[in-house]
Amino acid sequence: MIRLALQTLRFHKGGFIGSFVALFLGAALVMGCGSLMETGIHNAAPPQRLAAAPIVVTGDQAYAGTRRDTFPERIRVDAALAAGIEAVPGVTGTVPVLSFDTALLRAGGAPGPEATGLNWSAARLAPYHLAEGSAPQESGGVALGTRLAAAAGLRPGDEVRLVVHGEPTVHRVTGLVDGPAADSTLFVPDADAGRAVGRPGRVDSIGVLTAPGTAAGPVRKAVAAALAGSGGPVTVLAGDDRGRAEDPEVVSRGQTLITLSAVFGGLSASVAVFVVAGTLGLSVQQRRRELALLRAIGSTPGQLRRLVLGETLFLAVAATALAAWPGPWVGRRLLDAFSSAGVVPESVAFRAGWVPQAAGAGVALIAALGAAFIASRAASRTRPTEALAEATLQSRWFSWTRLVFAVLFLAGGAALGLVTATMAGPQAGSTAIPGAMLWTAGFGLLGPGLTKAAATVLRLPLRAVTGLAGRLAALNTRARATRTASAVLPVMLASGLATAMIYLQTTQSAGAQEAFEDNLRADLVVASATGGLPLSLVDTVTRTPGVAAASAQLSSAGFLVPPEPAGGRKADDDDAPEPTEVLLQGVTAAGVAGTTSYRAKEGDLGALTGDTVALPTGTGGHRVGDLVPMRLGDGTPVTLRVVATVDARRGYETALVPAALLAPHTDRGTVQQILVSAAPGTDTGRLRAALAALGAEHPGLQVATKAAVEAGRAEQTDTQTWMSFLVVAMVIGYATIALVNTQVLATNERRREFMLQRLIGAGRRQILRMMAVEGVLVAGSGILLGLVVAAATLMPLSLSVLGSPLPRGPLWILPTVTGTALLLTLGTTLLCTALILRGRPAEAAGSPD
Repeated sequence: MIRLALQTLRFHKGGFIGSFVALFLGAALVMGCGSLMETGIHNAAPPQRLAAAPIVVTGDQAYAGTRRDTFPERIRVDAALAAGIEAVPGVTGTVPVLSFDTALLRAGGAPGPEATGLNWSAARLAPYHLAEGSAPQESGGVALGTRLAAAAGLRPGDEVRLVVHGEPTVHRVTGLVDGPAADSTLFVPDADAGRAVGRPGRVDSIGVLTAPGTAAGPVRKAVAAALAGSGGPVTVLAGDDRGRAEDPEVVSRGQTLITLSAVFGGLSASVAVFVVAGTLGLSVQQRRRELALLRAIGSTPGQLRRLVLGETLFLAVAATALAAWPGPWVGRRLLDAFSSAGVVPESVAFRAGWVPQAAGAGVALIAALGAAFIASRAASRTRPTEALAEATLQSRWFSWTRLVFAVLFLAGGAALGLVTATMAGPQAGSTAIPGAMLWTAGFGLLGPGLTKAAATVLRLPLRAVTGLAGRLAALNTRARATRTASAVLPVMLASGLATAMIYLQTTQSAGAQEAFEDNLRADLVVASATGGLPLSLVDTVTRTPGVAAASAQLSSAGFLVPPEPAGGRKADDDDAPEPTEVLLQGVTAAGVAGTTSYRAKEGDLGALTGDTVALPTGTGGHRVGDLVPMRLGDGTPVTLRVVATVDARRGYETALVPAALLAPHTDRGTVQQILVSAAPGTDTGRLRAALAALGAEHPGLQVATKAAVEAGRAEQTDTQTWMSFLVVAMVIGYATIALVNTQVLATNERRREFMLQRLIGAGRRQILRMMAVEGVLVAGSGILLGLVVAAATLMPLSLSVLGSPLPRGPLWILPTVTGTALLLTLGTTLLCTALILRGRPAEAAGSPD
């Protein structure tokens, strides 16, 4: 029977090519998302500036006792640890590393390129080498990377101004260095770097040098053992993990890749299952007459199943084997897109082994064999005496198994819809997407019945407009309900997913933008093109004539420390309480009420000075006057007194702390923005000019209106959204290809029918008109069901994000999606029909294929 299966492939080229394309594209898409997930799991970042150090000791970005909670700011380590490290056998020396963000100023004070400043001692860890001039030994000296110097037009001996912590400082270029990241790196004396970082006794990391030929693994373990009792949150890195010491965002933001790939990988796998199952199912249905004949001449049900499974297995193996080449390429392109948009750090290296390929192949094989088994089961169980009639009439589509699974899927979709409606807005998408797939699966299982219902709704108006062609089309869709449903399913999948996924992204973006705009009450916003503003500038802005209120604004995140476990349990026990992550906003007490929408429900926001905090209402059950233990973004433990509670939009809750408290515990140590409200009667244009004049002392200072800031925020949100659109577009594109593929198969199947119609006198135009009406019926039914899927997905999401059942987004999306689905279905159907009708009726009437 396997030999027969291989021999039949060449006699059913159309159906098998369609199945092959569906399997190939589905496997490639799943492999691409799987490669992205493996990259996130490895979270590898090959070192550049620390490449010559086989081992690096740095701060542990993970919250103690948990692995999923990470600190957003750099965790620095005690410089005194170097002495203990050097005592470890195999260690020949240590090098402290200090880094800080800076920017060069061009002539006239115009902002120049941004750069990372390092202490000169760290130059040996790349290694960097002097290409020209001398090392910066004395205070005020600086050595620039060769490409950075070329971009700024600087040579040794030139004077350069750097902006550090929002303040300009004058330096003299002593030399040029060449090495990794020479386009964004500069070096200053160790003492100057220590002052720039502003953390006495703390360093970013410690590079550990070993004797040539020494294996890094045993030494790393020995160093880790020597530091086990140091009391500080440190981690010892080797290999590609050393890059995490250069860029802590690899730890704090690199995990985002796992979430993205899991969501979109699951979506891709689900769509692949639907597409493969639908395509193979239709291909097998087209051969029901052939299988019926085999049953009539004595073939057993088992032989027929082995025949279909053998054909499918051959196709699946070939398709997945070829998909192993483009799969990783898809994953790499997605990673590049996410990195360019700032969704994940650019230093994350692409890593894809055999696991994603195996997962993609497994999904394709399981989907293909499962679909083939289900599709062949009905034909193989048919009694030989009924086989030919069964193949002709296609009367059976209902079964209790199908109904039970359909109800389960629909119930699951409804349950996820309820969960989505009650979730916080930013997290609602995590359940809305699986809910869309459950709704699609349920409607797909009920496809023939729902198709009949949808076709009945559309049949009367079409018949009234199209006359005889509409009558024939209506009779065809009624008699061929099962196969019509197979053609409707990909239309439903493509249109429903496109509408749901696109409006899902636009609705979430609208929710985030709305929350931002609702909170912003300032008339002007002061920012900097050089990375930040000094905290002292807030007082200067406040004293400017015409300013009613001014408040610093800087963002970070922290954790509410859980109470000590009772009963002597350790804090890292599985059932110990978890820390609560909270967003932190640094503000100025005197200006926060006049520049934002934050209002105290209890207490007084004007008391936000010193070690205090204003918590969102209900957070941890804390009330005004409580002392709350917290860990700030850089891991520093603090105990803050609650001076107020504030109401906030669900999903966007933020704790307010004094900017003077928060700024020293962020990587930049500066204020991101200063919000300014004008006094009544003040001309905003003149006030903007007065504030812009402060740029003489603070190079790079920029003043923007509220509208400009909102537009910039919307553009930033759109960038993030379009990155999600990229993956969604790939999935929708696959579903669209499946739509075209299915319409080709469904139309080619009817070659014999068309030729018989030609023999009894029907003209080409009459058949084309009939097929045009059928195409409209198929597209209309699929679009109608797809809109039901989209509505069931989007209404709970919109309730969660916007408080309204209506999603938010451009109106043109809906007609574009539905019009595209209609044109693709109708165009493919008519093109295939026209090509079939070019043949001679007498030559094709006797052939079923």
